[in-house]
Amino acid sequence: MEENKKLDFYGGGWISFLPFLVFVVVAIYISALKAPDVKGMWIGAMAGIMITFFFSKDRMKYSEIVIEGMADKIAIVPVACWIFAGVFAGVLRSSGLVEGIIWAAYHIGASGTIFVMVSFIASAVFATAAGTGFGTIAAGMSVLYPAGVLLGANPVVLAGAIVGGGAFGDNLAPISDTTIVSATSQGTDVGGVVKSRLKYSLVAAGITLVFIAILGGGGSISNVPYETLQGYMNPKGLIMMIPAALTIYVAIKKGDIIVATTIGTIVSIIIALLFGLNSFENLFYVKDGAVGGVLVNGIGGMVDICILALLVLSCVHIMKAGGGDKKLLELAETFVKTARSAEISIAGLVIAMSTVMGLNAPPILAVGTSYAKPIGEKFKIHPYRRANLLDATACTLVYSLPWTPALLFAQSFAKSANEQFGDVVPALTPNQLAPWIIYCWVLLAIMIFAIGSGWGRVYVGPNGEPVKKLEKEVA
Repeated sequence: MEENKKLDFYGGGWISFLPFLVFVVVAIYISALKAPDVKGMWIGAMAGIMITFFFSKDRMKYSEIVIEGMADKIAIVPVACWIFAGVFAGVLRSSGLVEGIIWAAYHIGASGTIFVMVSFIASAVFATAAGTGFGTIAAGMSVLYPAGVLLGANPVVLAGAIVGGGAFGDNLAPISDTTIVSATSQGTDVGGVVKSRLKYSLVAAGITLVFIAILGGGGSISNVPYETLQGYMNPKGLIMMIPAALTIYVAIKKGDIIVATTIGTIVSIIIALLFGLNSFENLFYVKDGAVGGVLVNGIGGMVDICILALLVLSCVHIMKAGGGDKKLLELAETFVKTARSAEISIAGLVIAMSTVMGLNAPPILAVGTSYAKPIGEKFKIHPYRRANLLDATACTLVYSLPWTPALLFAQSFAKSANEQFGDVVPALTPNQLAPWIIYCWVLLAIMIFAIGSGWGRVYVGPNGEPVKKLEKEVA
């Protein structure tokens, strides 16, 4: 931060953390009231910025810093990526990919344990393609959950597989908000982060399938009427795997999410229109003096997280201008002496904040920009590794603790299925679900192992390239 951009506060440099403190307090408050919502986070960040204003010795300069924070590239890059990703995901969802996956799972004759395994894979594929954990939970719990129970699957293991599949995609998808913000907050490319993250995600998925193979059966019903699921199945929907796979490939190959989602959206629209899976009227329409459609909703669905990103990055800018980042690093130096301890502190902060908030993108954004980047740079931990620590840990407990929105969301669909099919399809509670989000518990264990053992740890080499070992360890 240039000297002329330095902010002085009544009370010293630690006051520059006040926006974050207010933000976290509000997040805890709304989470305790079982209303963890991004819009509530807006109020926390906004209140923090406004309260801290009165502690600033130069309030005109404070105003400039707030605006500069929102205009910073670290804030604008994820906002742009989310907007393009939202449009692509909306087109993909509305063009029948879910229905195609359900058709395939049903017609391979999967039942009991096999159905649970197929459901986990299908949920993971859909979430990776569409970049949405909650969208996957909605689709899977609406149809795969009652169908699987009626086909002999263990209800809690099946529901856990669906939620876990959503977490898999949220963690890995190039167009996921967590992937985008974990990469951009560390100043690196999405494609490289995804490639480096595969080893953690795929190992966790493989171990999860082993557990499912052991625990997946146990239901008492052996057949589900075809008519019950017919309305949710369409084999043509599998064609949408082509643009989904193409987008993932381009995102990894080019490392640019806007390029990937632009190509993916255009190809998705063309294929959907050619095969009658969508229509111009559904994609965009003007009716009764208002505009709407999938494209409009795709952009609109990203507005909440975009606004939060702008506000949080202003908080980060205030903290840096006030010298808070230097004070935080000075404090960290008391406890953080090695790359391993730096990784422990990064993971610990993200896990703690995501557990409290019940959300994962805001903690990644807050910890990533204010702490993980500077402490990681000090110990020359590569941006890919830092991004993986942020994202992989944030996508664990946030999907597997009883008070989190993910399990409350899953519960609502289980309840609806129970009302439709009766007691043979149980209305599961979050407490029942929590131990069975196998993928998330396995991924957490893998990340703890990776940090402790150094598996996957890479450093920044002399020319900025990833290297497995430094010539001289950073003290």
